[in-house]
Amino acid sequence: MKIEIIKEKFLEAVSQSERVAGKHVSLPILSYVIIEAKGSSVVVKATNLDVGIEVSVQAKISEEGAVAVSGSLMKSFLSNSVQSKTITIENIGSVCTVVSGQSEASFNTMSVEDFPVIPRVTDGKSFNIGSKELITGLKSVVWSSAVSTIKPELSSVYIYEDNEDLVFVATDSFRLAERRVKVKKVTGFDPILIPFKNALEIVRTFENMSGDLEIVISKNQLSITTGDIHLSSRVVDGNFPDYRQIIPKEFSTKATILKSDLVSALKLSSIFSNSFNQLTVSFNPGTKTLDLSTKNNDVGEGKQSIKGTVEGEELTMSFNHRYILDCLSVIESDSVILKIAGQGRPMIINPSNNTLFTYLVMSMNR
Repeated sequence: MKIEIIKEKFLEAVSQSERVAGKHVSLPILSYVIIEAKGSSVVVKATNLDVGIEVSVQAKISEEGAVAVSGSLMKSFLSNSVQSKTITIENIGSVCTVVSGQSEASFNTMSVEDFPVIPRVTDGKSFNIGSKELITGLKSVVWSSAVSTIKPELSSVYIYEDNEDLVFVATDSFRLAERRVKVKKVTGFDPILIPFKNALEIVRTFENMSGDLEIVISKNQLSITTGDIHLSSRVVDGNFPDYRQIIPKEFSTKATILKSDLVSALKLSSIFSNSFNQLTVSFNPGTKTLDLSTKNNDVGEGKQSIKGTVEGEELTMSFNHRYILDCLSVIESDSVILKIAGQGRPMIINPSNNTLFTYLVMSMNR
């Protein structure tokens, strides 16, 4: 194989692919990227068996071929070598030589035959969605999924169609985030569960892109394609809990407050929180305030009062303050609405300007 390629574009392809590459002791080939030259383009491939990616770059190809090199080493060399517009890559035997300006490196290679096949879904349901819409949906909820994989359905992002909405949901059983994204109706779209680590990789790959993404879904795989990038992800075979039955329809207490005031109060309150991150929240319609308090027997206690519109019954309940703070980073409106259906019930948080995002946080019994 012998090619000449624009350094900046090749470095970007290697960086995107290397990020996916796995660190597998028994399968060292997974830490390598495949550089495949054919026709007029070079395809850089990587996989960790859960996610696979292929990035195409136009190149001048003197000799076609493929080579497997360390993705991390290739990225480091390209990032730190002398600046040059183009680089040349040549593979002879078990050595791959890369020349960038006055810098040159020789990489030991592995057999391309040992590299796993990256699946392409060709017989599943397909639809198009704007990259912005997909990324918005995933980023709004993925942080709410469980980190532990004991229950795979809870360490995933659940996606389903509801009329003209594509709905993204994630929960760890203590809190739940739902984000609705307006899309054209997707006929025959079956609900899917994407592992949260794969969802994060999808976000990192496509968040700076514009235009539509083509998504194809089969029973076990999801493929996303746009322009010069193809990404495949395993999907979870499981059943997401029927979360809609735990979201209250009516509320006895409601508070509307500035998001910035709530963020500041939560950060101050956290200074005195205990090991359980317990925060006591008091809804006071009489004084039109939302009062927050924390206590740590070893440190002290703190109290914060937020002015706002508080309606309904007076309530005092405890929540994990980190769970409340987490959701505020994905809410874009200046104000938020906190709603509770009664003592001991979950708290619902919505942006004040729409109901496309819904967040539920369970109360603490402690």
